[in-house]
Amino acid sequence: MSCRRKTCISRQPSATIKVPRWLTWFSFRGNLVFGKAGDILVGQSNTEQIKNLSDKYLMNTYGERKLAPVKGSGSRVWDADGVEYLDFFTGISVNNLGHCHPAVVRAIQQQAETLIHVSNLYYIEPQARLAALLAEHCFAKKWFFCNSGAEANEAAIKLVRRYWHERGEHKPEIIAMDNSFHGRSIATVTATGQSKYWDGFEPLAPGFKHVPFDDVSTLRKAVSARTGGIMLEPIQGEGGVKMPSPGYLERVRALCHELDVLLIFDEIQTGLGRTGKLFAYEHYDVTPDIITIAKSLGGGVPIGATGATEEVAEGFTPTSHASTFGGNPLATAAAEAYVRALLERGVLDRANELADLFMSELRALAARHGSIEEVRGKGLMIGVELAFPAKEMLARFLEERIIVGSAGQDVLRLYPALNVAEDDIKVVVETFGRLLKERKNG
Repeated sequence: MSCRRKTCISRQPSATIKVPRWLTWFSFRGNLVFGKAGDILVGQSNTEQIKNLSDKYLMNTYGERKLAPVKGSGSRVWDADGVEYLDFFTGISVNNLGHCHPAVVRAIQQQAETLIHVSNLYYIEPQARLAALLAEHCFAKKWFFCNSGAEANEAAIKLVRRYWHERGEHKPEIIAMDNSFHGRSIATVTATGQSKYWDGFEPLAPGFKHVPFDDVSTLRKAVSARTGGIMLEPIQGEGGVKMPSPGYLERVRALCHELDVLLIFDEIQTGLGRTGKLFAYEHYDVTPDIITIAKSLGGGVPIGATGATEEVAEGFTPTSHASTFGGNPLATAAAEAYVRALLERGVLDRANELADLFMSELRALAARHGSIEEVRGKGLMIGVELAFPAKEMLARFLEERIIVGSAGQDVLRLYPALNVAEDDIKVVVETFGRLLKERKNG
Protein backbone atom coordinates (compact mmCIF):
# COMPACT_ATOMS: atom_id res chain seq x y z
CA MET A 1 0.00 0.00 0.00
CA SER A 2 1.34 3.43 -1.00
CA CYS A 3 -0.38 6.50 0.50
CA ARG A 4 0.34 10.15 -0.39
CA ARG A 5 -1.84 13.30 -0.64
CA LYS A 6 -4.87 11.58 0.96
CA THR A 7 -4.92 8.93 -1.76
CA CYS A 8 -4.12 5.25 -1.31
CA ILE A 9 -3.66 2.88 -4.22
CA SER A 10 -3.28 -0.80 -3.53
CA ARG A 11 -0.60 -2.37 -5.65
CA GLN A 12 0.27 -5.96 -6.35
CA PRO A 13 3.94 -6.88 -5.94
CA SER A 14 5.85 -7.42 -9.17
CA ALA A 15 8.54 -9.92 -9.92
CA THR A 16 11.11 -10.36 -12.67
CA ILE A 17 11.55 -13.75 -14.31
CA LYS A 18 13.25 -14.97 -17.47
CA VAL A 19 11.61 -16.13 -20.69
CA PRO A 20 13.03 -17.34 -24.01
CA ARG A 21 14.78 -14.58 -25.97
CA TRP A 22 12.54 -15.11 -28.98
CA LEU A 23 9.40 -14.17 -27.06
CA THR A 24 8.60 -10.47 -27.41
CA TRP A 25 5.33 -8.84 -26.40
CA PHE A 26 4.43 -5.60 -24.65
CA SER A 27 1.28 -5.04 -22.65
CA PHE A 28 0.11 -1.44 -22.30
CA ARG A 29 -1.40 -1.98 -18.86
CA GLY A 30 1.80 -2.91 -17.08
CA ASN A 31 0.41 -6.24 -15.90
CA LEU A 32 2.62 -8.36 -18.10
CA VAL A 33 5.62 -7.03 -19.97
CA PHE A 34 7.84 -9.21 -22.11
CA GLY A 35 11.15 -7.76 -23.27
CA LYS A 36 13.27 -9.05 -26.12
CA ALA A 37 16.15 -9.80 -23.77
CA GLY A 38 13.86 -11.97 -21.68
CA ASP A 39 12.73 -9.69 -18.82
CA ILE A 40 9.13 -9.91 -17.62
CA LEU A 41 7.37 -7.70 -15.10
CA VAL A 42 4.50 -9.70 -13.60
CA GLY A 43 1.89 -7.78 -11.61
CA GLN A 44 1.70 -4.01 -11.31
CA SER A 45 5.10 -2.47 -12.06
CA ASN A 46 6.56 0.41 -10.04
CA THR A 47 8.37 3.55 -11.20
CA GLU A 48 11.85 2.07 -10.94
CA GLN A 49 10.90 -0.96 -13.02
CA ILE A 50 9.26 1.18 -15.70
CA LYS A 51 12.33 3.40 -15.76
CA ASN A 52 14.68 0.43 -16.15
CA LEU A 53 12.61 -1.07 -18.96
CA SER A 54 12.44 2.32 -20.73
CA ASP A 55 16.18 2.92 -20.38
CA LYS A 56 16.89 -0.51 -21.81
CA TYR A 57 14.65 -0.39 -24.89
CA LEU A 58 13.86 3.24 -25.77
CA MET A 59 16.08 5.66 -27.66
CA ASN A 60 17.40 8.30 -25.28
CA THR A 61 15.61 11.34 -26.73
CA TYR A 62 14.02 12.51 -23.47
CA GLY A 63 16.78 11.99 -20.92
CA GLU A 64 16.22 11.37 -17.24
CA ARG A 65 12.63 11.65 -16.04
CA LYS A 66 11.30 11.65 -12.51
CA LEU A 67 7.76 10.42 -13.03
CA ALA A 68 5.92 7.43 -14.48
CA PRO A 69 2.23 8.42 -14.42
CA VAL A 70 -0.19 5.51 -14.75
CA LYS A 71 -3.56 7.13 -14.04
CA GLY A 72 -5.16 10.54 -14.55
CA SER A 73 -8.44 12.20 -13.66
CA GLY A 74 -9.22 15.89 -14.04
CA SER A 75 -6.28 17.93 -12.76
CA ARG A 76 -4.59 15.00 -11.04
CA VAL A 77 -2.31 12.14 -12.02
CA TRP A 78 -0.96 9.21 -10.03
CA ASP A 79 2.43 7.66 -10.59
CA ALA A 80 3.32 3.97 -10.62
CA ASP A 81 4.04 4.09 -6.88
CA GLY A 82 0.58 5.47 -6.07
CA VAL A 83 1.68 9.06 -5.43
CA GLU A 84 -0.82 11.78 -6.39
CA TYR A 85 0.24 14.93 -8.27
CA LEU A 86 -1.55 18.14 -9.17
CA ASP A 87 -1.00 18.72 -12.90
CA PHE A 88 -0.53 22.36 -13.92
CA PHE A 89 1.11 21.62 -17.26
CA THR A 90 -1.57 19.30 -18.75
CA GLY A 91 0.79 17.28 -20.92
CA ILE A 92 2.12 20.50 -22.53
CA SER A 93 -1.37 21.94 -23.07
CA VAL A 94 -2.89 18.68 -24.32
CA ASN A 95 -5.33 17.81 -21.54
CA ASN A 96 -7.04 21.19 -21.65
CA LEU A 97 -10.20 19.85 -20.02
CA GLY A 98 -8.28 17.62 -17.65
CA HIS A 99 -7.21 14.00 -17.85
CA CYS A 100 -9.70 11.44 -19.15
CA HIS A 101 -12.59 13.84 -19.74
CA PRO A 102 -15.77 11.70 -19.57
CA ALA A 103 -17.10 12.85 -22.97
CA VAL A 104 -13.80 11.99 -24.68
CA VAL A 105 -13.56 8.63 -22.91
CA ARG A 106 -17.10 7.72 -23.98
CA ALA A 107 -16.42 8.72 -27.57
CA ILE A 108 -13.24 6.64 -27.68
CA GLN A 109 -14.97 3.61 -26.16
CA GLN A 110 -17.93 3.78 -28.55
CA GLN A 111 -15.80 4.37 -31.63
CA ALA A 112 -13.28 1.64 -30.70
CA GLU A 113 -16.14 -0.84 -30.58
CA THR A 114 -17.39 0.29 -33.99
CA LEU A 115 -14.50 1.18 -36.32
CA ILE A 116 -10.97 2.19 -35.31
CA HIS A 117 -9.31 2.77 -38.65
CA VAL A 118 -9.89 2.97 -42.37
CA SER A 119 -7.66 4.89 -44.73
CA ASN A 120 -8.49 8.15 -46.46
CA LEU A 121 -9.24 6.17 -49.60
CA TYR A 122 -12.77 6.20 -48.14
CA TYR A 123 -15.10 8.77 -46.64
CA ILE A 124 -14.91 8.86 -42.83
CA GLU A 125 -18.00 10.12 -41.03
CA PRO A 126 -16.42 11.36 -37.76
CA GLN A 127 -13.77 13.19 -39.81
CA ALA A 128 -16.41 14.99 -41.84
CA ARG A 129 -18.36 15.92 -38.71
CA LEU A 130 -15.24 17.30 -37.03
CA ALA A 131 -14.33 19.38 -40.09
CA ALA A 132 -17.84 20.83 -40.19
CA LEU A 133 -17.72 21.64 -36.47
CA LEU A 134 -14.37 23.43 -36.77
CA ALA A 135 -15.50 25.31 -39.88
CA GLU A 136 -18.57 26.54 -38.00
CA HIS A 137 -16.39 28.19 -35.34
CA CYS A 138 -13.30 29.26 -37.33
CA PHE A 139 -12.46 31.37 -40.37
CA ALA A 140 -10.99 28.20 -41.96
CA LYS A 141 -13.69 26.47 -43.98
CA LYS A 142 -11.53 23.62 -45.31
CA TRP A 143 -9.49 21.19 -43.18
CA PHE A 144 -6.79 18.56 -43.51
CA PHE A 145 -6.24 16.11 -40.64
CA CYS A 146 -2.97 14.51 -39.59
CA ASN A 147 -1.39 13.11 -36.42
CA SER A 148 0.59 15.89 -34.72
CA GLY A 149 1.44 19.56 -34.61
CA ALA A 150 4.60 19.05 -36.64
CA GLU A 151 2.59 17.33 -39.38
CA ALA A 152 0.01 20.12 -39.31
CA ASN A 153 2.77 22.67 -39.82
CA GLU A 154 4.35 20.54 -42.56
CA ALA A 155 0.99 20.57 -44.33
CA ALA A 156 0.76 24.35 -43.93
CA ILE A 157 4.22 24.83 -45.45
CA LYS A 158 3.36 22.52 -48.34
CA LEU A 159 0.02 24.27 -48.86
CA VAL A 160 1.72 27.66 -49.20
CA ARG A 161 4.12 26.36 -51.83
CA ARG A 162 1.44 24.40 -53.65
CA TYR A 163 -0.96 27.37 -53.65
CA TRP A 164 1.54 29.58 -55.46
CA HIS A 165 2.53 26.73 -57.77
CA GLU A 166 -1.10 26.28 -58.83
CA ARG A 167 -1.21 30.00 -59.62
CA GLY A 168 1.89 29.74 -61.79
CA GLU A 169 4.15 31.63 -59.36
CA HIS A 170 7.41 30.43 -57.80
CA LYS A 171 7.18 31.62 -54.20
CA PRO A 172 8.58 28.79 -52.06
CA GLU A 173 10.12 30.88 -49.28
CA ILE A 174 8.72 30.89 -45.74
CA ILE A 175 9.66 33.59 -43.24
CA ALA A 176 9.41 32.46 -39.60
CA MET A 177 10.26 34.16 -36.32
CA ASP A 178 13.28 33.98 -34.06
CA ASN A 179 12.53 32.13 -30.82
CA SER A 180 9.66 30.24 -32.44
CA PHE A 181 8.86 26.54 -32.28
CA HIS A 182 7.04 24.69 -35.07
CA GLY A 183 8.02 21.02 -34.70
CA ARG A 184 10.77 18.42 -34.97
CA SER A 185 10.60 17.24 -38.58
CA ILE A 186 13.29 18.56 -40.90
CA ALA A 187 11.05 21.23 -42.43
CA THR A 188 9.42 22.31 -39.17
CA VAL A 189 12.66 22.27 -37.18
CA THR A 190 14.12 24.51 -39.91
CA ALA A 191 11.14 26.83 -39.50
CA THR A 192 11.76 26.80 -35.74
CA GLY A 193 13.77 29.88 -34.81
CA GLN A 194 15.93 28.30 -32.10
CA SER A 195 19.33 27.01 -33.18
CA LYS A 196 19.56 24.55 -30.28
CA TYR A 197 17.04 22.38 -32.11
CA TRP A 198 19.15 22.38 -35.30
CA ASP A 199 22.32 20.95 -33.77
CA GLY A 200 23.48 17.86 -35.65
CA PHE A 201 20.66 17.92 -38.21
CA GLU A 202 22.31 20.05 -40.87
CA PRO A 203 21.86 20.54 -43.75
CA LEU A 204 18.47 21.99 -42.87
CA ALA A 205 15.70 22.40 -45.42
CA PRO A 206 16.15 25.27 -47.89
CA GLY A 207 13.64 28.05 -48.35
CA PHE A 208 13.36 29.49 -44.83
CA LYS A 209 14.33 32.82 -43.28
CA HIS A 210 14.06 34.05 -39.70
CA VAL A 211 13.42 37.54 -38.38
CA PRO A 212 12.84 38.86 -34.85
CA PHE A 213 9.35 38.40 -33.40
CA ASP A 214 7.45 41.66 -32.88
CA ASP A 215 9.51 43.60 -35.47
CA VAL A 216 7.48 44.52 -38.57
CA SER A 217 10.19 46.74 -40.04
CA THR A 218 12.74 43.91 -40.23
CA LEU A 219 10.03 41.55 -41.50
CA ARG A 220 9.20 43.90 -44.36
CA LYS A 221 12.85 44.06 -45.42
CA ALA A 222 13.08 40.26 -45.41
CA VAL A 223 10.18 39.74 -47.82
CA SER A 224 11.34 39.07 -51.37
CA ALA A 225 9.74 38.14 -54.68
CA ARG A 226 10.21 34.49 -53.63
CA THR A 227 8.38 34.83 -50.31
CA GLY A 228 5.17 32.82 -50.27
CA GLY A 229 4.28 32.81 -46.59
CA ILE A 230 4.92 34.26 -43.16
CA MET A 231 4.59 31.79 -40.28
CA LEU A 232 4.23 32.73 -36.63
CA GLU A 233 2.69 31.84 -33.29
CA PRO A 234 0.34 34.55 -31.99
CA ILE A 235 1.97 33.92 -28.60
CA GLN A 236 5.31 32.13 -28.52
CA GLY A 237 4.87 29.21 -26.14
CA GLU A 238 8.13 27.27 -26.24
CA GLY A 239 9.89 30.61 -26.68
CA GLY A 240 8.86 31.67 -23.16
CA VAL A 241 5.21 32.76 -23.46
CA LYS A 242 6.30 35.82 -25.43
CA MET A 243 3.41 38.20 -26.11
CA PRO A 244 3.01 40.35 -29.23
CA SER A 245 2.98 44.09 -28.64
CA PRO A 246 -0.32 45.89 -29.36
CA GLY A 247 -0.89 46.19 -33.10
CA TYR A 248 1.94 43.86 -34.17
CA LEU A 249 -0.22 41.05 -35.55
CA GLU A 250 -2.49 43.55 -37.27
CA ARG A 251 0.51 45.15 -38.99
CA VAL A 252 1.79 41.74 -40.10
CA ARG A 253 -1.64 40.99 -41.60
CA ALA A 254 -1.62 44.32 -43.45
CA LEU A 255 1.91 43.63 -44.73
CA CYS A 256 0.82 40.25 -46.10
CA HIS A 257 -2.09 41.85 -47.93
CA GLU A 258 0.16 44.56 -49.33
CA LEU A 259 2.92 42.24 -50.54
CA ASP A 260 0.68 39.31 -51.56
CA VAL A 261 2.03 36.82 -49.02
CA LEU A 262 0.05 34.16 -47.14
CA LEU A 263 -0.16 34.35 -43.34
CA ILE A 264 0.08 31.16 -41.26
CA PHE A 265 -0.86 31.16 -37.58
CA ASP A 266 0.59 28.22 -35.66
CA GLU A 267 -1.99 27.75 -32.90
CA ILE A 268 -0.75 24.35 -31.80
CA GLN A 269 -0.35 25.66 -28.24
CA THR A 270 -2.60 28.72 -28.22
CA GLY A 271 -5.63 27.16 -29.88
CA LEU A 272 -8.70 25.43 -28.48
CA GLY A 273 -9.36 27.53 -25.42
CA ARG A 274 -5.90 27.90 -23.93
CA THR A 275 -5.93 31.71 -24.22
CA GLY A 276 -9.58 32.13 -23.20
CA LYS A 277 -11.06 32.06 -26.69
CA LEU A 278 -11.42 29.10 -29.01
CA PHE A 279 -8.53 30.47 -31.10
CA ALA A 280 -5.98 33.12 -30.14
CA TYR A 281 -6.46 35.07 -33.38
CA GLU A 282 -9.90 36.04 -32.04
CA HIS A 283 -8.23 38.31 -29.48
CA TYR A 284 -6.86 40.43 -32.32
CA ASP A 285 -8.31 42.14 -35.37
CA VAL A 286 -6.57 39.57 -37.55
CA THR A 287 -7.60 36.61 -39.67
CA PRO A 288 -4.77 34.49 -41.09
CA ASP A 289 -5.01 32.51 -44.33
CA ILE A 290 -3.94 29.22 -42.74
CA ILE A 291 -4.17 27.93 -39.16
CA THR A 292 -2.64 24.86 -37.54
CA ILE A 293 -3.94 23.14 -34.42
CA ALA A 294 -3.09 19.94 -32.54
CA LYS A 295 -2.19 19.22 -28.87
CA SER A 296 -5.55 19.38 -27.08
CA LEU A 297 -7.64 18.76 -30.21
CA GLY A 298 -8.07 15.06 -29.45
CA GLY A 299 -8.40 15.42 -25.68
CA GLY A 300 -5.22 13.37 -25.35
CA VAL A 301 -5.53 11.30 -28.54
CA PRO A 302 -2.89 12.25 -31.18
CA ILE A 303 -4.38 14.40 -33.93
CA GLY A 304 -3.37 17.55 -35.79
CA ALA A 305 -5.20 19.73 -38.29
CA THR A 306 -4.46 22.37 -40.90
CA GLY A 307 -7.26 24.76 -41.79
CA ALA A 308 -7.44 27.35 -44.56
CA THR A 309 -9.76 29.67 -46.41
CA GLU A 310 -11.56 28.06 -49.33
CA GLU A 311 -9.39 29.93 -51.82
CA VAL A 312 -6.08 28.92 -50.27
CA ALA A 313 -7.25 25.34 -49.72
CA GLU A 314 -7.54 24.97 -53.49
CA GLY A 315 -3.75 24.66 -53.50
CA PHE A 316 -4.20 21.06 -52.41
CA THR A 317 -5.56 18.83 -55.17
CA PRO A 318 -6.02 15.03 -55.21
CA THR A 319 -2.73 13.20 -54.41
CA SER A 320 -0.88 16.45 -53.60
CA HIS A 321 -0.87 15.63 -49.87
CA ALA A 322 -2.08 12.72 -47.76
CA SER A 323 -1.82 10.82 -44.49
CA THR A 324 -2.52 7.16 -43.75
CA PHE A 325 -3.66 7.67 -40.16
CA GLY A 326 -4.64 11.33 -40.32
CA GLY A 327 -8.28 11.89 -39.46
CA ASN A 328 -8.99 8.25 -38.70
CA PRO A 329 -12.33 7.39 -37.06
CA LEU A 330 -10.98 6.96 -33.53
CA ALA A 331 -9.00 10.22 -33.41
CA THR A 332 -11.70 12.35 -35.01
CA ALA A 333 -14.45 10.90 -32.80
CA ALA A 334 -12.36 11.84 -29.75
CA ALA A 335 -11.67 15.30 -31.18
CA GLU A 336 -15.31 15.98 -31.96
CA ALA A 337 -16.25 15.06 -28.40
CA TYR A 338 -13.52 17.30 -26.98
CA VAL A 339 -14.44 20.33 -29.12
CA ARG A 340 -18.13 19.96 -28.28
CA ALA A 341 -17.28 19.76 -24.58
CA LEU A 342 -15.15 22.88 -24.89
CA LEU A 343 -17.97 24.74 -26.64
CA GLU A 344 -20.49 23.93 -23.94
CA ARG A 345 -22.08 26.99 -22.42
CA GLY A 346 -19.98 28.59 -19.71
CA VAL A 347 -16.74 26.58 -20.15
CA LEU A 348 -14.64 29.36 -21.67
CA ASP A 349 -16.33 32.04 -19.55
CA ARG A 350 -15.36 30.14 -16.41
CA ALA A 351 -11.84 29.57 -17.76
CA ASN A 352 -11.44 33.33 -18.18
CA GLU A 353 -12.61 33.95 -14.62
CA LEU A 354 -10.05 31.44 -13.37
CA ALA A 355 -7.37 33.03 -15.55
CA ASP A 356 -8.09 36.47 -14.08
CA LEU A 357 -7.84 35.05 -10.56
CA PHE A 358 -4.61 33.15 -11.27
CA MET A 359 -2.93 36.07 -13.03
CA SER A 360 -3.94 38.47 -10.25
CA GLU A 361 -2.59 36.16 -7.54
CA LEU A 362 0.67 35.60 -9.42
CA ARG A 363 1.21 39.33 -9.97
CA ALA A 364 0.58 39.97 -6.30
CA LEU A 365 3.18 37.31 -5.58
CA ALA A 366 5.61 39.04 -7.95
CA ALA A 367 5.11 42.33 -6.09
CA ARG A 368 6.29 40.62 -2.90
CA HIS A 369 9.19 38.68 -4.42
CA GLY A 370 11.95 40.34 -6.40
CA SER A 371 12.96 36.98 -7.86
CA ILE A 372 9.93 37.12 -10.19
CA GLU A 373 10.82 39.36 -13.13
CA GLU A 374 7.47 39.26 -14.96
CA VAL A 375 4.15 37.46 -15.11
CA ARG A 376 2.69 37.37 -18.63
CA GLY A 377 0.28 35.48 -20.81
CA LYS A 378 -3.32 35.31 -21.92
CA GLY A 379 -6.06 33.14 -20.51
CA LEU A 380 -4.58 30.09 -18.80
CA MET A 381 -1.42 30.23 -20.89
CA ILE A 382 0.86 31.82 -18.30
CA GLY A 383 4.60 32.40 -18.18
CA VAL A 384 6.48 33.50 -15.05
CA GLU A 385 9.93 34.86 -15.81
CA LEU A 386 12.31 34.21 -12.92
CA ALA A 387 15.59 35.80 -11.88
CA PHE A 388 17.10 32.33 -11.53
CA PRO A 389 17.01 29.07 -13.57
CA ALA A 390 13.49 27.74 -13.98
CA LYS A 391 14.63 24.12 -13.64
CA GLU A 392 15.35 24.81 -9.97
CA MET A 393 11.72 25.74 -9.34
CA LEU A 394 10.50 22.83 -11.48
CA ALA A 395 12.30 20.41 -9.18
CA ARG A 396 10.99 22.10 -6.04
CA PHE A 397 7.40 22.02 -7.30
CA LEU A 398 7.73 18.34 -8.14
CA GLU A 399 8.88 17.67 -4.57
CA GLU A 400 5.59 19.29 -3.53
CA ARG A 401 3.72 16.92 -5.89
CA ILE A 402 2.86 19.68 -8.37
CA ILE A 403 3.69 19.42 -12.08
CA VAL A 404 4.61 22.63 -13.89
CA GLY A 405 6.63 23.34 -17.03
CA SER A 406 9.38 25.62 -18.27
CA ALA A 407 10.55 27.37 -21.42
CA GLY A 408 14.11 28.43 -22.06
CA GLN A 409 16.36 29.07 -19.10
CA ASP A 410 14.22 31.18 -16.81
CA VAL A 411 10.49 30.96 -17.62
CA LEU A 412 8.09 28.84 -15.62
CA ARG A 413 5.05 27.77 -17.63
CA LEU A 414 1.69 27.30 -15.90
CA TYR A 415 -0.90 25.63 -18.14
CA PRO A 416 -3.64 24.23 -15.86
CA ALA A 417 -6.80 22.61 -17.19
CA LEU A 418 -9.39 25.16 -18.31
CA ASN A 419 -11.82 23.69 -15.77
CA VAL A 420 -9.30 23.59 -12.91
CA ALA A 421 -10.69 24.03 -9.40
CA GLU A 422 -10.24 27.45 -7.81
CA ASP A 423 -8.83 25.78 -4.71
CA ASP A 424 -6.12 24.13 -6.81
CA ILE A 425 -5.03 27.52 -8.10
CA LYS A 426 -4.76 28.75 -4.52
CA VAL A 427 -2.67 25.69 -3.59
CA VAL A 428 -0.22 26.40 -6.41
CA VAL A 429 0.07 30.11 -5.59
CA GLU A 430 0.57 29.42 -1.87
CA THR A 431 3.17 26.74 -2.63
CA PHE A 432 4.96 29.05 -5.08
CA GLY A 433 5.14 31.81 -2.48
CA ARG A 434 6.49 29.45 0.18
CA LEU A 435 9.12 28.04 -2.18
CA LEU A 436 10.30 31.53 -3.13
CA LYS A 437 10.50 32.49 0.54
CA GLU A 438 12.45 29.34 1.37
CA ARG A 439 14.85 30.03 -1.48
CA LYS A 440 15.41 33.61 -0.30
CA ASN A 441 16.06 32.48 3.26
CA GLY A 442 18.50 29.91 2.00
